[in-house]
Amino acid sequence: MDVLTFGFSFRRDSYSRAVAEACVELAPEDLKIKLYDIKDIPLFNQDNEKDLPESVKSFKAAIKASDAILIVMPEYNYSVPGYLKNAIDYASRPYGDNSFYGKYAAMITESIGILGGSRAQYHMRQIFVPLGVKEMKRPELFIPFIHEKVSEGKLVDKQTRINIAEYLKAFRDFILNR
Repeated sequence: MDVLTFGFSFRRDSYSRAVAEACVELAPEDLKIKLYDIKDIPLFNQDNEKDLPESVKSFKAAIKASDAILIVMPEYNYSVPGYLKNAIDYASRPYGDNSFYGKYAAMITESIGILGGSRAQYHMRQIFVPLGVKEMKRPELFIPFIHEKVSEGKLVDKQTRINIAEYLKAFRDFILNR
């Protein structure tokens, strides 16, 4: 199964990118996770829907070609990062051409605080509703104190790596048993 993961921050030493890269490493053998960087997607403008920017066309094609999506994101101001919501808005438009519809979906959030990005994850669940994704609601994976778990761009915390591996197995099982 092909899984597209995106949502990680653009920052050079991004904690969320380190988590996304760990997902690639720790995925069960039958889940092929591909990282997709959405940093080149411009701000959403409905005037562009008839002639989408190339970066948006590429993103939409990558979503459509995947069996599932895995959003790995930080929490910004108790919510979903604006760049992620922007990319989702573009990829779900124009009306009738929603790239997400029917895709299996899961998410992992992280933050430097104790709640591990839980508020962003709950906002993302609201965004999932009109997209028509088949969301894995349980288990959930929040990674608190992420700044203590990443070193030199790599997720090094053993327990977090175990938790990610277990989460990805649950996601695989969710997809297979639907």
